Amino acid sequence: MKTAFTLLQDPRQNKGTAFSKEERDKYGLNGLLPNVIENLDTQVLRVLGQVDEFEKPINKYIYLMGLLENNETLFFKTVMSNPAKYLPLVYTPTVGEACETFGHIMRSPRGIYISIKEKHRIREILRNWYDKDVRFAVVTDGERILGLGDLGVCGMGIPIGKLCLYTTCAGVPPEYTLPITLDVGTNNKKFLNDPLYPGLRQKRVGGEEYDDFVLEFVNAIKDVFPKICIQWEDFAGAEAVEIMGKYRDKICSFNDDIQGTAAVATGGLLAACYYSGKALTDQRFLFLGAGAAATGIANLLALKMQMNGASKEEAYDRFYMFDVNGLLVKSRKDILDFQEPFVHDMEPNNNFADAILKIKPTAIIGVSTVGGAFNEQVVSNMARLNENPIIFPYSNPTSHAECTAEQAITWTKGKCIFASGSPFAPVTYKGKTYTPGQGNNVYIFPAMGLAIFATEATRVTDKMFITASEALASQVSRSDFEKGLIYPPINSILEVSVNIAIRIAEEIFDSGLAGIEKPTNLEQYIRSKMYQPVYK
Repeated sequence: MKTAFTLLQDPRQNKGTAFSKEERDKYGLNGLLPNVIENLDTQVLRVLGQVDEFEKPINKYIYLMGLLENNETLFFKTVMSNPAKYLPLVYTPTVGEACETFGHIMRSPRGIYISIKEKHRIREILRNWYDKDVRFAVVTDGERILGLGDLGVCGMGIPIGKLCLYTTCAGVPPEYTLPITLDVGTNNKKFLNDPLYPGLRQKRVGGEEYDDFVLEFVNAIKDVFPKICIQWEDFAGAEAVEIMGKYRDKICSFNDDIQGTAAVATGGLLAACYYSGKALTDQRFLFLGAGAAATGIANLLALKMQMNGASKEEAYDRFYMFDVNGLLVKSRKDILDFQEPFVHDMEPNNNFADAILKIKPTAIIGVSTVGGAFNEQVVSNMARLNENPIIFPYSNPTSHAECTAEQAITWTKGKCIFASGSPFAPVTYKGKTYTPGQGNNVYIFPAMGLAIFATEATRVTDKMFITASEALASQVSRSDFEKGLIYPPINSILEVSVNIAIRIAEEIFDSGLAGIEKPTNLEQYIRSKMYQPVYK
């Protein structure tokens, strides 16, 4: 039964000053609100003014998360009104600081926290959630949050933020989403000694006990939410690869750090190839970092090359990896299984700038989380070898970027094709202004979510991510590219996501993975499923 109290306390139903006279009379709201009746647009104006009163991004984040807990419609209307302004506040880069301080800034718990100590109660815990038809869960164990490392349950800021983007950027209705943190402890000494740390105060559990816990979780969530799709998020490298491989054919799931990052990188590179006139199969890639993100990008690019006619051997021959111990070469004894396809029979090399001169890559991609690793010598070597070197410092948050946009543009004399994982301001070099593109996964995973939601897909495949990257690249115009962009402007993200989702949905139906019959007008059907931030 709706009462004044439940309406004002429920973020999904609360309209604040927008409750009509009839609603105020019906639910006993008279006197509990100012007399004026405002519309949603007027309320947004107030929010915009209040947000701008805060100077620090983290304080803007706290305010906006408070708004989400108070009035969901107003929150999404605000963020969707100006994605370029608000996405960096509700997600990267601000979410990094939010996670680091999560135990101190948390106001109202959001999502579900599942402790390994409650392994045998997971179904009961999941059934405590108030929405009974959850379709998407972003799940983390907090071990590798962005480039910040082990943040334990404080990594919950990532699932919360990602699911906000599902709705903001692709119109996935928020009532179908659920952020989840698997609490297995943390090895972060600072957090273990912090009285405000909200998670288990123990060292991180691993090995068989950890594997059994994840298996129990997967089995439980399938039972409780039969149409669920899991987005695995910010698991440590080897575990991320293992979990993705183990469950991708058992439940609808994907790993955004691996597959989403790979798709957005591939989309940017396809756009760069198209406008630079150089085929993808003619590129040579050198990665700084050889973990799950690097190998994920390389594997998807190799698949795309094979679809374009290259043999598997020809495709993988175009990729080189460089980690903390240097190039991945056959003489090394520390190569992991998932790195094997990228090992070359050549001399060891521990100097990245020197490796560039020997390998002669056309593109360097940074997924190392080592801020400043693309120094002037590295970037200058790329410019020396290539007319338009591709420089992708993909690590985030901003402090972990391998170089800045200004550095890359200046050191290459304005000739580089640039994209980064974190946002950078426009750069003016010799009278020309360049707008740096951000290779943000937000171009991929919300659209993937919308396509899965609309089609009730049963699995997520690599071909779906290839399709997403192709659809993304096709929306970059020549005028965008001439400004320095290899991704569409972020303020057009909703329409970009819809176009990508339509293409993915076509692939889902063609692959026989849809849970529904294909509608006559697919675009119209998908748009009809999207959330609109309006009061009901």
